[in-house]
Amino acid sequence: MAGSRAVELDVAGRAVRVSNPDKTYYPERGFTKLDVAQYYLAVADGVLRGLRDRPTTMQRFPDGVEGEFFYQKRAPKGLPDWLPTARIAFPSGRFADEICPTEPAAVLWAANLGCLTFHPWPVRRADTEHPDELRIDLDPQPGTDFADAVTVAHELRDLLAEHGLRGWPKTSGGRGVHVYVPIRPRWTFTEVRRAAIAVARALERRLPQLVTAAWWKEERGAKVFVDYNQMARDRTIASPYSLRARPRATVSTPLHWEELADVVPEDFDLRTVPPRFAELGDVHADMADHAFGLEPLLELADRQAADEGLGDLPYPPDHPKMPGEPARVQPSRARKH
Repeated sequence: MAGSRAVELDVAGRAVRVSNPDKTYYPERGFTKLDVAQYYLAVADGVLRGLRDRPTTMQRFPDGVEGEFFYQKRAPKGLPDWLPTARIAFPSGRFADEICPTEPAAVLWAANLGCLTFHPWPVRRADTEHPDELRIDLDPQPGTDFADAVTVAHELRDLLAEHGLRGWPKTSGGRGVHVYVPIRPRWTFTEVRRAAIAVARALERRLPQLVTAAWWKEERGAKVFVDYNQMARDRTIASPYSLRARPRATVSTPLHWEELADVVPEDFDLRTVPPRFAELGDVHADMADHAFGLEPLLELADRQAADEGLGDLPYPPDHPKMPGEPARVQPSRARKH
């Protein structure tokens, strides 16, 4: 039913209209557009913590999770005057003005457009060239699962602690685990990505049977891939508390480290996360109180280069060729000399 009458929600004192509230967005669970809006209203403070002042791409599903979707980078026409934007430069050199949420109403406004998943950049609008988050994406490959990602995450926690750093873990909403390290916005995307590569290689060395930093899928095997390219410019990760386009309406959910070994991704969905949030609040709220230096990880990268001759790794295929980048060709297709 798509023609139902619009409803108006009060979002921290600002009225936000939800059109077609009875439209089905998650058919398997029967969740509607209004259910999605009410979910985001319930966790708005947590979502906003992950989006505040960040250029944000909207992943929109105007006909629900079984319909077509698209990534909207440029702020749409009809943008409310209270929702600011920031101009960002893509690797291609092109620019876009992306929304930068600063209040809970922005989350609900986007949800009304069919945005289920928010993809914020790791920068703030005041400085779009220097990331303030190191995001480490632990991505289980075929033959591995969430439990394997959790094992790697705990090793990552130890590795970070040895370098004077702290991470905050969340589910991806799928089989993976994301770990965020808040950093001072002093380093470029290239430098932060280099730190992510150093972490990936260190984890690969510690857990060689379980971890891979190999960019080419044919080389990864049944391991957890540490996706260092999530720190390349214009690569983003689903925000904390974002719904995912999965039949069960799972949520990318912030966790305490102590919880990680005892949960499965399906524990956290549109229905279960709001009461958890009401009870515990945003369990990553204290991230805002920290900002670490990347020096220890960049020194690790220097040692890997000096001792083992390890340089850069390939960028994503749509990224311009970068200085020092190795050949961007699948090993099986590389010409043998």
